[in-house]
Amino acid sequence: MADAILVLNAGSSSLKFSVFLARDGALELSLRGQAEGLYTAPRFVARDASGADVAERLWKDGESIGHEGAIAHLVEFLRGSSGGHRLVAVGHRVVHGGVDFSEPTRVTPEVVQELERLVPLAPLHQPHNLGPIRYVLKQMPDLPQVACFDTAFHRTQPELAQAFALPASITDRGVRRYGFHGLSYEYIAGALPALDPAAAAGRVVVAHLGNGASMCAIRGGKSVASTMGFTAVDGLPMGTRSGALDPGVMLYLSDELEMDARAIEKLIYQQSGLLGVSGISSDMRVLLASDAPRARLAVDLFVYRVGRELGSLAAALGGLDALVFTAGIGEHAVPIRERACRDAAWLGLELDPEANAAGGPRITSAGSRVPAYVLPTNEELMIARHTRALIARS
Repeated sequence: MADAILVLNAGSSSLKFSVFLARDGALELSLRGQAEGLYTAPRFVARDASGADVAERLWKDGESIGHEGAIAHLVEFLRGSSGGHRLVAVGHRVVHGGVDFSEPTRVTPEVVQELERLVPLAPLHQPHNLGPIRYVLKQMPDLPQVACFDTAFHRTQPELAQAFALPASITDRGVRRYGFHGLSYEYIAGALPALDPAAAAGRVVVAHLGNGASMCAIRGGKSVASTMGFTAVDGLPMGTRSGALDPGVMLYLSDELEMDARAIEKLIYQQSGLLGVSGISSDMRVLLASDAPRARLAVDLFVYRVGRELGSLAAALGGLDALVFTAGIGEHAVPIRERACRDAAWLGLELDPEANAAGGPRITSAGSRVPAYVLPTNEELMIARHTRALIARS
């Protein structure tokens, strides 16, 4: 019988989960899956480590089970399929840890209260992240829970990199650059030494390119700067998020188009990015396969912004020793990597087209002054590692 760690990642209408078994000092993936459409047409799917479906349940269209119903079904499923393994802890992805939470934290009712105060800093993410935590506290109060924060990895950034040019009275309320996707960057920073120890100890830019996209400058395994700032809508254009906007655009939308705060929020989070520019899809795969001019424009804008941000982050590092692509687009979109590397030739990157088409891990030529890699991320494993380490110290 092995100890099992459950990892939960709650979105606005979904609950993703993974189960890791602790064996011989290592963590082994046992199950993963998700419950989606929680408020419209719920569907639960669980898969084993090989990706084969082991369970599925569909609810009626229009039926709402919510996050609590999804967790209840998941817990019941795990009890019936545990194989004798013992659930010892739950690890949660929490988007915002603010200034105070700079490392994984054991959950208590007091911690939840502190995290609730951060909801205004991440209104579209934080409430959903906290829902499963409250449920487990209520239903299984003796089961250890660990909150792992997407912002924590970036707390090593210099104060100047975190600052906005705003009055101290506003900065002191927590209005600063936080950065996100930290669990992904932390995983990559830990995995890169096996590929390139010298680069990992030096100056690296990691491009986490997916439906949510950002880039991070890392020196010696520590975050130096990130494209995301106060919120997860800043920086690169994303699937449906606008990325960086001149603040004057917000004023224009309010004054000239008479859009209120909620309408602007919906626009920049759900109606912009690849979807807004293309008018077709938020999925990079669909856009790359399309001949529509606006699809090409959306792809061109995305690649251009990646190049702009790469130059900025290289400047923050004072040079570049490696570039790493990760996440859905970064790991699978061959044309995006090709264009990004060719645009970065001025930084010393020389693409190897065959290696890039094969998916790497190294996608630059042997003579390239700066290497580029494709390295799959694993945020769930990072959370499981943190959870196991924290409960072992408790």
